[in-house]
Amino acid sequence: MSKKIVTTDTPVATSSTEVIHTLSIFVNNKAGVLMRICQVFARRGYNIESLVVSQGRDANFSRMTIGLKGAPEGLEQIIKQVNKLIDVIHCYEHTAADAVVKEMLLIKFLVADGQKRTDALQIIEHFNGKTVDLTPFSMIAQITGDSPKIDAAMGMLGQFDIIETVRTGKVVMARGEKPT
Repeated sequence: MSKKIVTTDTPVATSSTEVIHTLSIFVNNKAGVLMRICQVFARRGYNIESLVVSQGRDANFSRMTIGLKGAPEGLEQIIKQVNKLIDVIHCYEHTAADAVVKEMLLIKFLVADGQKRTDALQIIEHFNGKTVDLTPFSMIAQITGDSPKIDAAMGMLGQFDIIETVRTGKVVMARGEKPT
């Protein structure tokens, strides 16, 4: 029987009444832009669940992908307010139907014997993941996919003694010719 290790990144049960929204925001690459955008969400009572910011192909612009938790009623107003900010080029909400949304998980866990190592490798292979570090007593796996896939992989790998997990925020790209 494996012992469960509780860390600061151990998931906590969440309320099912709140909805996660994914926004893509294209901005000027300047200091203070992220702070101004975050203030819009905070004033409306939305919590940022995930945040990915990266420089675009042109170094003058950045792309922000923000996962928000909150009631859907106020989201349209928030998008309008974000679009009014000086350094924002555009802000769109994306769903799984109109965009490709992915995350990445790195998970480190103990595998003391050969059978546990074999079981872990089978689970990682099932989720199309890969092993990125391997020692005689531990392993780090990398798994990419949508949020439910990452959650399922974490659930299956939870049978091992998890040392720590690192999970990226969502990255999103609009399908077809639509702008992200």
